[in-house]
Amino acid sequence: MIQSPADYGLTYEDVTVTTVDGLKLVGWYLPSRNHAAVIAQHGYKGDRTDLLATAKFLNRHGYGVLLSSLRAHDQSEGELITLGRDEMQDFAAWHQYLLGRSDIDPERIGMLGESMGGALSAKYAAQNPQIKALVLHSAFSRFTDTVEKALHRFTNLPPFPFVPMILFWSRRETGIEASTIDTTLWVRQISPRPVFILQGGADDHIPINSGEKLYQAASEPKDYWYEPGAHHHGFDLEPYLPEFEKRVVAFFDRYVKG
Repeated sequence: MIQSPADYGLTYEDVTVTTVDGLKLVGWYLPSRNHAAVIAQHGYKGDRTDLLATAKFLNRHGYGVLLSSLRAHDQSEGELITLGRDEMQDFAAWHQYLLGRSDIDPERIGMLGESMGGALSAKYAAQNPQIKALVLHSAFSRFTDTVEKALHRFTNLPPFPFVPMILFWSRRETGIEASTIDTTLWVRQISPRPVFILQGGADDHIPINSGEKLYQAASEPKDYWYEPGAHHHGFDLEPYLPEFEKRVVAFFDRYVKG
């Protein structure tokens, strides 16, 4: 069982940061050899280990990699997942950690997020021009579309009236308005910084047109890779891993490494 970067033969540091609202978050950092770094963000109910394969090849190409965790995930503190409302404080704490490292040029920081981690990375990057480039690996386009897909996947019930009912009770319990969780709005604000969007055609977690919607919403420079056989954030698995490494490294070399 893979438990840490050491299982991949990687040199790393255990990292803890504290958010503005007082939560302790845990992560791993793989030191940089080219003064550039990538924040690698897991998805919903995921953890740091989910991105170890990606971190390995990025680090092999010289990048510092921050395997960050969000509140209410992994061994980090927090009880509520707010789909971006409070997690921006988490991203800010991790970003600040990188800005304080002597091996990192503050002008050479990118992000790679998968699933919900990709969507929330887009929100953070939209608000922070210091993030130079963004890779979205199986990010949802709109939360409401994802709820509809999940309803069909697990129950085969029709969207109406069940999706509105789910969203009503979600808003009542959390105070979060689902219509505001919209990655197409966030990705639109990232230009002129580049975004690379990846979507698998065998994704059973989010609608398979999510990547196309994000690509259409984004402005140049942008790139899109649709792979018919890939599952949800499955580009870092065989048989796609070699091409995934090639394309992701080329993207960050061009826009982050300098």
